[in-house]
Amino acid sequence: MGLNTKFAQPSRRAVLKGIGAGLAASALGAPMVARAQSAGTIKIGFVTPATGPLALFGETDGWAADKVKALLKDGLKTAVGKFDVEILIRDSQSDPNRAAEVAGDLILNDGVHLLLPASTTDTVSPSADQAELNECPCLSTGAPWQAVIFPRGGQKKPFNWTYHFFWGLDEALNTFVGLWNTIDTNRKVGMLFPQNADGETWGNNDYGLPAPTQKAGFEITVPGFFQPRTNDYSAQIAAFKNAGCEIVGGITYPDDLKTFINQCAQQGYKPKAVTVAAALLFPGGVQALGPLGDGMSSEVWWTPAFPFKSTLTGQVSRDIANQWESETKKQWTQPLGYSHAIWEVALDILKRSTNPLDRTANRDAMVATKIDTLIGKVDFSNGPHKNVSTAPIFGGQWVKGEKWPYDLKIVDNSVSKLFEPEQKMKVLNWA
Repeated sequence: MGLNTKFAQPSRRAVLKGIGAGLAASALGAPMVARAQSAGTIKIGFVTPATGPLALFGETDGWAADKVKALLKDGLKTAVGKFDVEILIRDSQSDPNRAAEVAGDLILNDGVHLLLPASTTDTVSPSADQAELNECPCLSTGAPWQAVIFPRGGQKKPFNWTYHFFWGLDEALNTFVGLWNTIDTNRKVGMLFPQNADGETWGNNDYGLPAPTQKAGFEITVPGFFQPRTNDYSAQIAAFKNAGCEIVGGITYPDDLKTFINQCAQQGYKPKAVTVAAALLFPGGVQALGPLGDGMSSEVWWTPAFPFKSTLTGQVSRDIANQWESETKKQWTQPLGYSHAIWEVALDILKRSTNPLDRTANRDAMVATKIDTLIGKVDFSNGPHKNVSTAPIFGGQWVKGEKWPYDLKIVDNSVSKLFEPEQKMKVLNWA
């Protein structure tokens, strides 16, 4: 797969450092030539789930990367000179093994100076593992930080090369509880989890959804975890009906939720709230449910209502959303804010680096990051973990829209007080 072994890395790093130092020296001290205005070429590796079952998470990544490429067409001005920038985009295909393969190839064969796994645990964690193993600075987002840090051993020993900004699982879970506290129910929750890394994290009894739900006084029912892409949820639905669960919470992907919701309707199970992570993030996932999409609820990462401005373009969140909708003819989607923000942080790191062609220098600049972005502040000196900066999160509900079939409205701000809810949460209407 093109992944070199660990013992070969020091000589590889020495070569990269030597190249970086030589390019910088030649640019600073050499006579004026055609390329004298550039101190060298910074290589950035960008890994995204462009295809596969997680492609909706990466839907906005390519669009945002193209905007950044246009911004960098004349190079990047940094603290130590002006550099050309080459962005190498790779598709993880929504597969963790593929993510590890392309990340390792970018680090060891393409010699990238900074690695950016854009979103989802299945893309971020394998890429970050390769970066940590091969000592390449890695900046990631788009997955709850515990899901990226804990399974990789970060609880016992912080990482040296991999840093992540996003909200935490605890915050998302408390957002779910916040949503459920706003409606009148019997406080019985059926929990739906897939048999994969995300499901095992969200379903963990110690730090997953069961813990804060029970702490808040809800009674839970957790049937067996389902296999992703299954065609039969009869066992889960029967368990929820028998327990009298008026709320369903958990995490699924869009196709799985569509199957589950349709079977709920067919089997006469009509909960008052369905609050699911991942599947209900995207307009397409909600629209796929047809009339049953009205009132579905989820966590909210980012919306055009976020009151922040881009450090790259000066645009506010609404401007970015409008540009996306105008150019793609598609409704804005939550990952859009993070697809933009990861480049704000990445370029800020390179601008501050004492040598953008040196991985250690870039890592040190990453550690010192403090920047206000389109999704809020990213500050690795003030997070819940050495390698983490957290971001705002809200509770949202999909309601019938005007321009688009459904609009996502913020209905709970119990975790982040950034601004007031846009409206109150309503119970589901299964008529």
